Amino acid sequence: MIQREDRGSVGLLRIDHGKVGAIDLELLATLEQRLDEVEASTAVTAVVLAGSGTCFSAGLDLRRILDGGEPYVRELLAAFRRGIARLFTFPRPVVAALNGHAIAGGCVLACCADQRMMADGEGAIGFPRLRARLSYPVLALEIVRFAAPGADLEDLVFRGATHRPARALELGLVDEVVAPELLIARACESAERLAGVGPAEFAAAKAERRGPVLEVAAHQTLQDEAVDRAWADPELRAALRAHLEGRAGQR
Repeated sequence: MIQREDRGSVGLLRIDHGKVGAIDLELLATLEQRLDEVEASTAVTAVVLAGSGTCFSAGLDLRRILDGGEPYVRELLAAFRRGIARLFTFPRPVVAALNGHAIAGGCVLACCADQRMMADGEGAIGFPRLRARLSYPVLALEIVRFAAPGADLEDLVFRGATHRPARALELGLVDEVVAPELLIARACESAERLAGVGPAEFAAAKAERRGPVLEVAAHQTLQDEAVDRAWADPELRAALRAHLEGRAGQR
């Protein structure tokens, strides 16, 4: 689900969950488990988070959401908030190696990292139009705003914009575009360089910069309750089901 491979002092965490790295309860639990393992290790000083195949992550697993109903949705959204908070505030350096599409929730995972590198090619990062009809947890939006202040958040969220590597670099959604065959090695080098600051110094600086983002999100409980209700709305769920069934019929 999330495979761990230590490359020297860098823990390479590779999302390996179906064809598109869809985010569900199990993947989020595994992500927290892997981060706990890395933090408990004295030999691993930084993390690279990557995908498998041609996709980093296509976001929340919509089929699981439809099949699980409202109880599953509420549990998933709570787990998603916990997972991105854990990744965003992880005290060691985190570099996201985007080997392909980083869509919706996958875009948020990428934005949790301290640096984002994207493979040159056909991959895209952002929020597709259909999913842009969904509301997003406040913390997710604040993380994207923090990571890429130069990007147009309304264009991403309300108009469902997605961007290829070159444009994503211009907007600040990614920090570097790399040849696909060099992506992991380059990300590991960057992670090692960040770790060279020193663990205590890096953790303190990261907490100082990112703490206010959590504080903003923590005071938006009413908005997050509205998000939970929106995800459980029967009309929206019907639209999602029709979309998925139509997509399956085109194959």
